Amino acid sequence: MGTVAVYSLKGGVGKTTIAVNLAWAAAQQSARRTLLWDLDPQGGASYLIGAPATPGISAEAIFSKSVAPSHYIRPSTVAGVDLLGAGASLRGLDRFLEDLAKKKRLARLIEGLRKDYDRIILDCPPGLHETGEQILRAADIIAVPVIPSPLAERALDEMIQTLSRLKGADGAIIPIYSMVDQRRVLHRTATDARPSWPAIPMASAVEQMGVERAPVHAFAPRSNAGQAFSELWRVIEQRLSGAKPMRGH
Repeated sequence: MGTVAVYSLKGGVGKTTIAVNLAWAAAQQSARRTLLWDLDPQGGASYLIGAPATPGISAEAIFSKSVAPSHYIRPSTVAGVDLLGAGASLRGLDRFLEDLAKKKRLARLIEGLRKDYDRIILDCPPGLHETGEQILRAADIIAVPVIPSPLAERALDEMIQTLSRLKGADGAIIPIYSMVDQRRVLHRTATDARPSWPAIPMASAVEQMGVERAPVHAFAPRSNAGQAFSELWRVIEQRLSGAKPMRGH
């Protein structure tokens, strides 16, 4: 089993759209049994592919192990993808985890899902907090969306330093240029400087996900965005399948 966290210190960088499209690709492109776990209190992934929403999801019940995660898992609207949806209780998860004082609780919960899933995609809340540190410890791959700008790359540097402190290495990080607009000089300069980084374009197909409530491949499979998500998944799947990891920065 492989776990991919789509995580950034900054909000508004396209985490949810990347997570949903990676879940689609894991299930449809690689025929993996896939779970998308929405850990973001905003619940964007749950809105996009939830059918219907699971009422009363309690993050505290899951993380205290009083209720198994499987109790809340439901099929999503994407074939082959199950969803563990977000709930309002996620807003208090940081404090609960600090009080619980179990630094690897998320990793243990994910381990318990191993028999049912080949790939778990985590849609993560922004910021560096107790939940974030649990995510960094638990994930095999951390996919980090980065807007092509110096400030965004500074946030990536901070994440790399944190991961090095927690795990002793930064090789699990895959930085992704997100919301790339090639009409902008700053974006062109950044992507030209790091051609090995996967890039997701600023595209109407991505914006349309909120209307269609579906991954891009469901309604625009031949779009540039659809092809970019497929290529990103190929990079991640290759890494999860045992290819030699490359440093993320």
